[in-house]
Amino acid sequence: MPSAQKPIPSGFGAHTTAQEALGSRDLRGAFAIVTGGYSGIGLETARVLAGAGATVIVPARTPDKARAALAGVPGVELEHLDLAEPASIDAFARRFLDSGRPLHMLVNNAGIMACPLARDTRGFESQLAVNHLGHFQLTARLWPALRKARGARVVSVSSRGHRRAGIDFDDPHFERRPYDKWLAYGQAKTANVLFALALDARGEPHGVRAFSLHPGAILTDLVRHLSDEELRATGVRDEYGRVPAVNEFKSIEQGAATNVWCATSPQLEGMGGVYCEDVDIARVVAADAPHTWGVRPWAIDPDAAERLWARSEAWTGVSLNA
Repeated sequence: MPSAQKPIPSGFGAHTTAQEALGSRDLRGAFAIVTGGYSGIGLETARVLAGAGATVIVPARTPDKARAALAGVPGVELEHLDLAEPASIDAFARRFLDSGRPLHMLVNNAGIMACPLARDTRGFESQLAVNHLGHFQLTARLWPALRKARGARVVSVSSRGHRRAGIDFDDPHFERRPYDKWLAYGQAKTANVLFALALDARGEPHGVRAFSLHPGAILTDLVRHLSDEELRATGVRDEYGRVPAVNEFKSIEQGAATNVWCATSPQLEGMGGVYCEDVDIARVVAADAPHTWGVRPWAIDPDAAERLWARSEAWTGVSLNA
C-alpha cells in the first residue's frame, strides 16, 4: 500500500540541516551508495552518512575531482560510474555485488539540468537518460544487494521542477517536437517521482522502500548550463552578478537534509512511495497551483508510474529480475 501523500508532520523544516535531520543515529555497519556524492548536496549527504559510521561508496564520472572533494572524509570509497553509459553502470553494479555486501541506502542524487540537446549512446535525450534511466538501470542491477539488506531505502532526488512537465509518452526523447531544455528537465524530474512510486510498490514485500524529494533551491554546480541572463531571471544573481543577500536559496547543509532524512529517519518506518520536501512529506497541490511547493498530480499517478516503468524496462533492457 502506498503511504499517504501528506505531511506527518516531522517537526523539521526548510532550515533543518542534514546533520540535524540525522540526529544521533549510529550508522555503523550500514552501506550506502550516493551518486553525485562529491559535489553540492551529494557531497554533504555522503559526509553526514559517513560521519555517522556508514561505509559510503561514491561513484564518480571524474574520480580525480571526487578524490579531491572527499579528501579527509573517512569511511568513503570511490568508484567509477558514468550514468550515461549503460556498460559503465553494469560494471559498477557488478563490482559492488561481487563484494558480497548488502546495500542499505541508495541515494540517486546525481543529475543534470537545463542543458543543450544531447543524446546518450542509445539516442535517448540526455536529461531523461541521466536523471532517470541511468538510475533506473543502476537500481535494478543493485536489486540483489538492496534485498540482502533486509530493510533498505532508495532515495531519488527530484525537484520542484517536476511542475514544468509530465511524461510525454508520445515523444519523450524529443525526436519530433522541438527541444525545450526546461520541459526536458521537468519531464526527467517527474520521472524521478514516478520511479519511486513504482519501485516502492515492488520493493515493499522485500523490505525495500523508495522515496523521492525536492531538496530545495540551492546554488550548486547544477546551474552551470544557465546563462547570466537566466541566473538573474531566476533570482540566483542580481543585476551586478552577485548572489543576493536575501533570497529563497538554502545552504548546502540545508539542501542535503531531506536526502538524509529520507535515507535514515525512523519517522518514515513502514512508509514509502512518497515525495518529500523540507524534511517532511509534501502536500499534493492542483496541477495549476501558482506556488512552487507541493507535488503535482501527474507525478504521483500510479498508472503513469507503471507505464513509465514498462517503458524504462524496454529502453534499458533491464528489470528487477534480470
